[in-house]
Amino acid sequence: MTPDLLSRHFKGIAVKRLSAVEAHPEKSNQHEFNGVVALKQLFGLEDRRGLPAHFVWLSDDDDDLASAEGFVSWYDSRKKKPPRKEYRLYFPTTVVTERASEGDTVLIGRLQDDSVLVVIAARRTSAEGQLLWLFGAGTTQGHFVFREISKGNDQTLGAAAAFRLDQLGITPENRDDQLLAEMLTRYERGFPTTAEFSEFARKTIVPTDVLSDPDGALMAYVEQEKRLFYIFERCLVRERLEKGFMHGDQPDIENFIKFSLSVHNTRKSRAGRALENHLAHLLEKNNIQFSANCVTENRSRPDFLFPTIAAYRDKNFSSERLTMLAVKYSCKERWRQILAEAQRIEIKYLLTLEPGISPAQTDEMKAHKVQLVVPESIQSTYTADQRGSLMTFAQFIAHVKSRQ
Repeated sequence: MTPDLLSRHFKGIAVKRLSAVEAHPEKSNQHEFNGVVALKQLFGLEDRRGLPAHFVWLSDDDDDLASAEGFVSWYDSRKKKPPRKEYRLYFPTTVVTERASEGDTVLIGRLQDDSVLVVIAARRTSAEGQLLWLFGAGTTQGHFVFREISKGNDQTLGAAAAFRLDQLGITPENRDDQLLAEMLTRYERGFPTTAEFSEFARKTIVPTDVLSDPDGALMAYVEQEKRLFYIFERCLVRERLEKGFMHGDQPDIENFIKFSLSVHNTRKSRAGRALENHLAHLLEKNNIQFSANCVTENRSRPDFLFPTIAAYRDKNFSSERLTMLAVKYSCKERWRQILAEAQRIEIKYLLTLEPGISPAQTDEMKAHKVQLVVPESIQSTYTADQRGSLMTFAQFIAHVKSRQ
């Protein structure tokens, strides 16, 4: 299976921090960026009006995310008044641009189909750091910086990158006709249970040794299942779209909306469950006792309890030998939910695949005695200071074994 690359989607990007005028165009009645050198490198010197654009607002609050469809226009505002040229990039007001504030990061990407992606990320958030990491970019206060997406600075879209691309509305491109044919034969009625699909994904690859490198094995499993999911999903969605959404001779808008929401919700729910499935498999392979999704106080359900739920409920069993592991594909603000889980256990372990969480957020986690567990390959997206307090999955396994 050929891995997906960032260059399959993007030609280049330009990035900067927003000025007050750009963040609040009503102050100057302008809805445009000045056509500086970086934007000329991105769009060229020919007028490009009405380019379809997807606008995305990112922050660390799941309830605050927003997106909108629109357009941008790149043009020489003095085209009829030569010889001087004055390029501008016009953009409309959207629910995304309305959220922008001075100092937020704006990233403008030109996709391979010549459409445009405009992303605004709240300043000093994990979302901002992850966006810059994904494109290998930095920001400057006063002007755009251009970055061409080519062989020299391309990257393979693993699980960490796919996590952010999905929020930008971009689905990784994967293709494997042989595996697709096998899935269509196995699962005639669509996706099977997440446990069955996870097992199928593990059988289609030969990962690194689950005992000597559980971090590598976990990432291999997760990334393979994500690839298979997108391959199968693309086929199923195409088949449904080809049937159309008509009720008699009228467009069936309600059913189209329901279908769209179903696709989105399936992606989110299956990603989290798949991660838990692969973790359970690796814990078993490493001879770790555990109980999964068992009820503790106040009807809370920790993802994993060690050694067992029976030991946890036994008041004579030392709490110092108990461990809990929460699992969240991405943390956002939701990590605080785990603080009320397994009240006999003081330190809460939290495994996540989210890259580059902000130092402010990881400091808050430490203050609440939350220990982050991050697979080794993702830890490079964190700062050097942060990495000193992160735990790999292999280290977590060794820690639990020492208590059993």
